Amino acid sequence: MSAFAKSTHSPEDTVANRRLYLEQYLATCTSADALHIKRIEKLSGGAIQENWLIEASISGGDWDGTRRWVLRTDAPANVNVSMTRAEEFAVLEVVYSAGVQVPQPLWLCREHSIIGRDFFIMQAIPGTAAGHRLVRDDTLVPDRALLCRDLGRNLARIHAIAPPLQALNFLPNPTADPAQRSIDQYLEFLDALDGDYPVIEWGLRWLQNQKPEPVESCLVHRDFRTGNFMVNDGRVSGVLDWEFTGWGDWREDIGWFTANCWRFGRLDRSAGGIGTLTNFMEGYSEVGTRSIPLDELRYWQLMAHVRWAIIAVQQAERHLSGKQPSLELALTGRMVPELEYEILALTGVAK
Repeated sequence: MSAFAKSTHSPEDTVANRRLYLEQYLATCTSADALHIKRIEKLSGGAIQENWLIEASISGGDWDGTRRWVLRTDAPANVNVSMTRAEEFAVLEVVYSAGVQVPQPLWLCREHSIIGRDFFIMQAIPGTAAGHRLVRDDTLVPDRALLCRDLGRNLARIHAIAPPLQALNFLPNPTADPAQRSIDQYLEFLDALDGDYPVIEWGLRWLQNQKPEPVESCLVHRDFRTGNFMVNDGRVSGVLDWEFTGWGDWREDIGWFTANCWRFGRLDRSAGGIGTLTNFMEGYSEVGTRSIPLDELRYWQLMAHVRWAIIAVQQAERHLSGKQPSLELALTGRMVPELEYEILALTGVAK
């Protein structure tokens, strides 16, 4: 049931009055004399969360005029490692203040009478996040080196945020060995799944045996990849989808971003299918001083494929269980053999 569908628990709670409640809420937030939602539509994607574009006409107050916002709320069934919307809103406030290019977080609402779930409103930003287009269409990315440096700078600004931080005290405390924590967590996820996944277990065993020395923890996005940032006029207009953010090893984000599974078929461009790792790290080095050796990069790329394989199985089970019938979730499950091949390739078993 989507956020604006009729509630089966409250027959009177129709689409029309939910829109009315939302108009009243936004009018209060903006101190408007009058506010009318001209358009509200669900945006594509969002297997874990739903995003709704809102176009509102406002009279009076500091927001007078036509405004475009995005309402973000939970999907009907969410992955159990995803943070709450209130927590994600707090993360957005922190990274926005740190200079990371993100949609400006505006208002958090926890009044379930409005749409039935927690949600927050953020500024709508221009551009496209479509990975399959960004890696191939040079009209969208006329200067790939420039975009890669943009991405590197944004990731370095994220990694410059260090614990402890009162605003993010809801995040689990950093551990001395983030790689070991991930390995243990992924083994727990596997144990909870139906069926056997020997290739994923092989990958986890390899990660255990080849584990590098831990580094000091910082804030990591944990889903920084092509498809999760908006590009407008060839530049980053906003980094999206912060629900997996936590304290961890900065190398994890670079392994995830450069993994083959997130290059959208452009395996020749190691920086997310967009461009070169060299250009990406040039931008990163403008803000931070870290560098990543190739053997450590390979390790975290393997960690990325193991993690994505487990998530793919989990998403398929959401569909197969009947909790959330979805072609998108079902197709995600069909990616598991490709991810298993990458695990074997990175561990030297497949060529």
